[in-house]
Amino acid sequence: MKFKVINGPNLNFLGIREPDIYGQLTLADINDKIATFAKENDHEASFFQSNSEGEIIDAIQAAHHENFDGIIINPGAYTHYSYAIHDALKSVTPPAVEIHLSAVHTREEFRKISVTAPACVGQISGFGADGYILGMIALERRQ
Repeated sequence: MKFKVINGPNLNFLGIREPDIYGQLTLADINDKIATFAKENDHEASFFQSNSEGEIIDAIQAAHHENFDGIIINPGAYTHYSYAIHDALKSVTPPAVEIHLSAVHTREEFRKISVTAPACVGQISGFGADGYILGMIALERRQ
């Protein structure tokens, strides 16, 4: 399977930003972990990160045009208010899984609300970097 892994705002600061919540791993470390898992399971993973909503939407649409089998997305703060990302996810063929490193439902009230999750086939939170792997497994099992 071919997966597009999309990360939103501030995830490029993993390892620096609140490591007590988001962990010590950098985004590059997480991408390496995902790439290793993908290779070991005869999958392909392509990575994208942006702090800009429009670029994330472009990446979602590109995943459709490039015939990806699934999208793993951590929309970051856009989770809570980007109906544009929601609409982009709803408009493409590849199913998406929403990922959050922290257990968002145990944190601040605003973090418990996701406007993007309803456009996904599922949401995984609280498992750190392993959430991305769990998302790949979930999409693989849907095939």
